[in-house]
Amino acid sequence: VILTPQAMTDPTATAELLKNYAKKFDKPVLASWSGGQEVAAGEAILNKAGIPTFEYPDAAAQAFTYMWQSTQNLRTLYETPSLPDDALGAPNREKAQEIIAHVHATGRELLTEAESKQLLAAYGIPTTPTVVATSAEEAAKVAAEMGYPVVLKLHSETITHKTDVGGVKLNLQNAEEVTAAFNAIKNSVSEKAGAEHFLGCTVQPMVKVEGYELIVGSSIDPQFGPVLLFGTGGQLVEVFKDRALGLPPLNTTIARRMIERTKIATALKGVRGRPPVDMDALEKLMVRFSQLIAEQPYIKELDINPLIASHETILALDARVVLFDKNTPENELPKLAIRPYPNKYVAPWTMKDGRQVVIRPIRAEDEPLMRKFHEHLSDRTVYLRYLSPMLLSERVTHERLARMTHNDYDREIALVVEGKENGERAIFGVARLSKLRGEEETARLSMLVSDKFQGQGLGKELINRIIGVGRSEQIKRIIAATSPDNETFINLCRKAGFSTISTNSQTGMIEAVMNL
Repeated sequence: VILTPQAMTDPTATAELLKNYAKKFDKPVLASWSGGQEVAAGEAILNKAGIPTFEYPDAAAQAFTYMWQSTQNLRTLYETPSLPDDALGAPNREKAQEIIAHVHATGRELLTEAESKQLLAAYGIPTTPTVVATSAEEAAKVAAEMGYPVVLKLHSETITHKTDVGGVKLNLQNAEEVTAAFNAIKNSVSEKAGAEHFLGCTVQPMVKVEGYELIVGSSIDPQFGPVLLFGTGGQLVEVFKDRALGLPPLNTTIARRMIERTKIATALKGVRGRPPVDMDALEKLMVRFSQLIAEQPYIKELDINPLIASHETILALDARVVLFDKNTPENELPKLAIRPYPNKYVAPWTMKDGRQVVIRPIRAEDEPLMRKFHEHLSDRTVYLRYLSPMLLSERVTHERLARMTHNDYDREIALVVEGKENGERAIFGVARLSKLRGEEETARLSMLVSDKFQGQGLGKELINRIIGVGRSEQIKRIIAATSPDNETFINLCRKAGFSTISTNSQTGMIEAVMNL
């Protein structure tokens, strides 16, 4: 609302009217009362009513824009990501650790291109086949077995920017060209960097894909720890500087938002007759890349450039990895700004009827499963959990389920029991541990088990698991409150070792306390 002092305006009276109307609508109201002392009384009325005032309209418009951006960011955070799948295969963490340990054992911090691609492949990131040849004859033999055309690149433990020293030869069609290219790379490297930097060449198939050159990378920020990068790649990456940053770990929603913040994103949707890039595959590759960074803390820098993306394929053509010194203690390595998914709390369990389930921390991707879970709860079970009747339509709104499934694994962590029901994934129960505000060492326990699976030992196991989580998270006290009618939950708390179980004289609720 903009007002300037004129013969027909009354700043004070208008402010009195506005403060009443602003309370009637669930919309933000910003005011610009321009005029200095002439409008001071009106401004005071608005400020007292909680309506922000600005001297100039453009400042109000800018503030409104920031509010809108903040709201959009929150909506993005609470979007439901895609369900995880095994399209990239399960990550081979042991293989990745072996590669890093081998490099450290040789006294190096820089991985060769071949080692870098092996590291990516351990996490299911597609790469081009890469074979090391230490002589021109061996290179020609490998090329013949691989099939022409091929690419030769410098194999070195010290040089990463191969094009700077003439270390890349493309589109080689026969053995003579491969031999000549090998010798040319050897001579160029010896002249520009020194013969000791040349260890041979890698032979790779010449990839001819009508796609886009992208870059996906990671580096260390002094304040935020590992930071991810996505943007336009290729040799001119530093010229275009088209990039977006993000913090690991990613899910598909956050990966998509990173992509959308770049200029290349428009082209990826398909332009000038080109089909669109497989965005689902690209998002999932970025999620897996962030998983690699989150799980391998000795990685200091990692760049995939170029990453070729087309309608049919996503392929890492080149990669560069730098490690921290092997003597760096793990507790001194940079920590993630966002806590990753706590895999240590994932474990299988067998129900009384012999059914195999997995008890694990909840994920944002579990929203559809939680919706189905609530569809099978009886009115009594809902009442005992929430202490009042609650309609299904109220329980399964996106806003509510998003808050339940988006845990930060620090202030709040929920464990779910996942199994198979009629051949489909289903959640049978959930237990939640939430820290109290202002009391970092005290957390509240709540639990809900589907009616169909009550009596199978799930409640007892969930409480025991939550207690274990509390100890691991340095919680000193767990409290729980429930209705006196919830005898099953009260007995479970008593058997689990809650030392104090009493009735609150003011609320009539049963309160249980456990000191860890």
